[in-house]
Amino acid sequence: MTTTLTDPQSMTDTTKEFPTIRVFNTLTRVKEEFVPVEAGKVGMYLCGPTVYKEAHIGHMVGPVIFDTVKRYLSYCGYDVNWVVNITDVDDKLIAESNRRGISMSQVATEMTADYSANLLELGVNQISSMPKATENMDEIIEFIEELIEKDFAYAADGDVFFDVLKDSEYGKLTNRSPEDQQGEGGNAAGKKRSAADFALWKSAKPNEPAWESPWGKGRPGWHIECSAMSRRILGKTFDIHGGGLDLTFPHHENEIAQSECCHDAPMAKYWMHNGLMKASKGAGKLGGKADREASSAAEIEEATVDTKISRSKGAGGLRDLIAKQTGERIRFFLLRTHYRSTIEFGDEGLEEAGVAIGKFYTFFDRYERIVGQSFYPLKDGDEHRTFCTKISDGKIEAGNSDFLKSVAEVRNNFIAAMNNDFDTNGGMSELFGLLSALNKFADSQKLEEKEKRTDEDVAAFCRATETLRELSSILGIFQKPVRQSDGGIDEQVIDSVMQLVIQLRNDARANKNWDVADKIRDGLNSAGVELEDRKGETGWKIS
Repeated sequence: MTTTLTDPQSMTDTTKEFPTIRVFNTLTRVKEEFVPVEAGKVGMYLCGPTVYKEAHIGHMVGPVIFDTVKRYLSYCGYDVNWVVNITDVDDKLIAESNRRGISMSQVATEMTADYSANLLELGVNQISSMPKATENMDEIIEFIEELIEKDFAYAADGDVFFDVLKDSEYGKLTNRSPEDQQGEGGNAAGKKRSAADFALWKSAKPNEPAWESPWGKGRPGWHIECSAMSRRILGKTFDIHGGGLDLTFPHHENEIAQSECCHDAPMAKYWMHNGLMKASKGAGKLGGKADREASSAAEIEEATVDTKISRSKGAGGLRDLIAKQTGERIRFFLLRTHYRSTIEFGDEGLEEAGVAIGKFYTFFDRYERIVGQSFYPLKDGDEHRTFCTKISDGKIEAGNSDFLKSVAEVRNNFIAAMNNDFDTNGGMSELFGLLSALNKFADSQKLEEKEKRTDEDVAAFCRATETLRELSSILGIFQKPVRQSDGGIDEQVIDSVMQLVIQLRNDARANKNWDVADKIRDGLNSAGVELEDRKGETGWKIS
């Protein structure tokens, strides 16, 4: 089923076809058909971090999910503009700059670089724009002035507050009343008309970073930054606003209030919230059934309090985690859970992900033995291999091949899963099904025995592998060879040593010295190296 849209910007009367995608909208609590504001184009905004400390694993959940959402929407033919903001002015940043004795901007620059480097390690490379709050002060001040002019905000002794009681729809995202709003305490409380009012502009304290404004020197409140930056880049109404479930209140609730009162128009058509990450309490199947969407303010609060992984709960060391597990394994782990579910994070789950992803790496080695080429894309300029980038490019002409018909069915099931609220868990299951089918076909058709295989079967095998590349690229995995070693050790040296060890074991087996052969194999297993005995040769891999 498809929805046909006419692009109003087109100079001709051409049409494009897009698959019917259904998205769970936190605002309405139901899955809705995705129809963008402007035909053929998608504006998407994700709330980014406050960059005062190094990134932790919880900061990666949203970016990995929405990187995948953009990949799929682009695959479907949409032109996607994905914005992730950087909050580089905040109480926590000021406190950290004072603690370290350096400027707030230096802290922000260092931590933004750390955040960006970790994103790239996890394959998050689809972000279109990363605006910083400090670079958008003119837009923020202008936005506040418009709210004051429309009588939705008021100045009070150098501060500016949003008047919550003037917004008749306040609380519609989380079903909260103005009385539930978490207002600022301290000196700000005495300036407000209502305890529920929240700050748009904060007057400067001594020795704090500050900007000139019509209300005196100060800095913006947290919520107004996102409203201003999203409007500047994506417009008054855009398609998808994303973020963690913990941001629904007060941040997203207040964004909606500011933006919709200012513009008298919806801020975003679809509000998508990913589940949070919590520390695993024990064994559990990776990607199994977990918490799904919260439907009330109480459920949202229950889902976030005392479960969310955060720096205050000991989260950190992301660079060390990536070095140990690899960014691809972490991404693979995150996408095997539906984005609205709670992710249980722990060593056991990551190790299980490592075993699962290792099955694909083993297949890539097998593909190279059969075809004589790497599974991975080659360097720029090598034209004999391209990845499918549009949904229409990967259609399979199966002919009379039952094998390719089954591959086409897997592809259709994968697309159906992604069309159903970007179900990466379901899509990942289809990838495992395709992997199994490829290995069975290679076995049954004896593709590793050149004298017994046919060119037709090898061609079918290659076509099916192209589908594996196509679908995995949507998930942002298997885009480059995984690191096999660390610490600056040359991989060719390691392989040469392993070939020597394998030869010693083969000599022992040839001489029927089974004890020595078994000791070599068991010793390698203990060191994390697995031998693979194949017809006529023995391979190895890090398990």
